[in-house]
Amino acid sequence: MTERPETERSERWRQALIDLEARLQHVPELVVEGRLERMVGMTFEAVGCEAVIGARCLVEAGEGRDIEAEVVGFDGNRLFLMPTGNVQGIRPNARVTPTQRLYEAAVGEALLGRVIDGTGRPLDGQGPLHLEERIPLSGRPINPMERAPIREPLDVGVRAINALLSVGRGQRMGLFAGSGVGKSVLLGMMTRYTTADVIVVGLIGERGREVKEFIENILGEEGMQRAVVVAVPADQPPVMRMHGAYQATAIAEYFRDQGRQVLLLMDSLTRFAQAQREIALAIGEPPVTRGYPPSVFARLPQLVERAGNGPPGGGSITAFYTVLTEGDDQQDPVADAARAILDGHVVLSRELAESGHYPAIDIEASISRTLNEIAEPEHVAMVQQFKQWYSLYQQNRDLITVGAYTPGSDSRVDEAINRYPELERFLRQDLNEAATWEDCLAALRAVTGPASTASSSAS
Repeated sequence: MTERPETERSERWRQALIDLEARLQHVPELVVEGRLERMVGMTFEAVGCEAVIGARCLVEAGEGRDIEAEVVGFDGNRLFLMPTGNVQGIRPNARVTPTQRLYEAAVGEALLGRVIDGTGRPLDGQGPLHLEERIPLSGRPINPMERAPIREPLDVGVRAINALLSVGRGQRMGLFAGSGVGKSVLLGMMTRYTTADVIVVGLIGERGREVKEFIENILGEEGMQRAVVVAVPADQPPVMRMHGAYQATAIAEYFRDQGRQVLLLMDSLTRFAQAQREIALAIGEPPVTRGYPPSVFARLPQLVERAGNGPPGGGSITAFYTVLTEGDDQQDPVADAARAILDGHVVLSRELAESGHYPAIDIEASISRTLNEIAEPEHVAMVQQFKQWYSLYQQNRDLITVGAYTPGSDSRVDEAINRYPELERFLRQDLNEAATWEDCLAALRAVTGPASTASSSAS
């Protein structure tokens, strides 16, 4: 009679142990939460928790809502955070929860033809993006010895660039311009007429209205078919502006690793630098050069060096970064730093733009550092001849304009004067005019050939 109760009791203990063992298999991880102790401007200061630089944290904002913030620095046991969204609703002593996750970019073929923000969310109203693959937003460094050399030209569809400032696959170029001189139009021409497989456009820190105008009026339906646009307007927090640049670069890296030829257009590198300046100054980094802290000049090469060629036989990222020259000052700190780390620069002239000369490329001030590696000797010789005539005319322009130059005084100047109308016509190109690589070389050969050839071409 006593065996049955004993058996039942043993069975109950055994089942209880099984239940406890099952519960132990699903014990939730211990979450260490901190609290928000201070907020100054757009900077949060949290205590009571730890997280690595670049990690995502959730800050309680009331009404069951959390605001995402990125760890940008620390001081002892104090974390400095920058929000990625609207900070309305934040209160003192709000809960801060580190997620221990770094930011990633969702990538895939579905990105083509879409417009997204700095977090990868679609902005074009065409429905959600179904992307399963994710890559680090900060990218993966490539051993410089494993990169393929720049040997092949990339057709960007712009005559002045193709012929005189030839760009190679994997080259990084700067587009230096003040406001209102046609840099967005030039970028749009390249997106529509380039032979690259994929175009990635990063609109970073620009006016919000310019995003839709660029996509509809400049890029157009044809340009969007093989393009991805990452748009982070100026009203977004500085962390989001930086994420937009990283997002565009990460997407370009993904398509490069697929073996594609990618054209990356980022407008602008200056806004990226200004976003880093805002973050650095907010956490106490001292300014050193015209208000720019040292970290700004460390971030620029970290971003730019991610573009370029992959291993031999693979894809490439050919990048154009616009650099805003405030007051048309070419010695602006960001412009000066960018010029040192890029493989060439295209300078847009306000004087040319105001005279109705488009694209307003200042050939004398522009250069491609890879021209000799990607162009044939005949091509290089034609470029040198073109620039000599153009420069000679510009040097004597004032004398020629006022009639003070006497024909026959210098045979070289006489030749430059005779050639100049054709040179200027060569540099002009309508927004809706495509110029292939072969056509550009043929036109350059005609302009720099014997005078009879040039004159017959003009007629």
